[in-house]
Amino acid sequence: MRVDIDALTVEIARTKLVEDVTLRAGSGQVVGLVGPNGSGKSTLLRCVYRALRPTAGAIRLGGDDLLSMSTRESARRLAALPQEVAAEFDFTVAEVVAMGRLPHQRPVARTTDEDRRTCGAALKGVGAGHLADRGFLTLSGGEKQRVLIARALAQQPQVLVLDEPTNHLDIAQQLEVLALVRASGLTVLTALHDLNLAALHCDVIHVIDGGRIVASGAPHDALTPVLLAEVFGVRAHRVAHPETGAVHLLFDRLPSQ
Repeated sequence: MRVDIDALTVEIARTKLVEDVTLRAGSGQVVGLVGPNGSGKSTLLRCVYRALRPTAGAIRLGGDDLLSMSTRESARRLAALPQEVAAEFDFTVAEVVAMGRLPHQRPVARTTDEDRRTCGAALKGVGAGHLADRGFLTLSGGEKQRVLIARALAQQPQVLVLDEPTNHLDIAQQLEVLALVRASGLTVLTALHDLNLAALHCDVIHVIDGGRIVASGAPHDALTPVLLAEVFGVRAHRVAHPETGAVHLLFDRLPSQ
């Protein structure tokens, strides 16, 4: 499913956190948002998964206006994994994943065999079937991310929104999580801090600075040394990944002026 964001602006306390952002995510594409802390990445994504209402602009899923949909309808099309997920109660992994079925159930409806099959397949798909009876709070960071992705997949969306999905994960877990996302075949809109992970896994990258998109394109086209110096304040050296050929970045400090 295609995602269209048109002229999106978010203003809070007379400060524009996001200003006039327009971007497209084609069906099945993995689209990355990168930029310094405070650049507006998370604010933009919060609008897409309806945690925040934009001041101006439009978001469309498959051509339909997001804000005109019921929350149930939008949840059937789009699932989100925010940057921080509160878990005060120690639900089992199976219970956490089952929450992904709520948009497809009537109020007070009981879990069906189809729901259980869908949740079981989602857990198996992320390699976490053996965790079904574990308490969510007992899991490692990487295991929790797998379970939360399984919950999103059990929701059976067409669009997946991820805000820093690799936070707090070691490098092996980061690669595993992004490979799972890539293999899902969904349209994915994700914010990433690690530019090399973004270059490796994203079809298109949008660089955001000061609430505006300052560069867009395939990783090789968007992540240029000149732009990285201007936006991130670092000197970047670009090399080709020896196996994938993807752009890989080596960084050092800019020389003193």
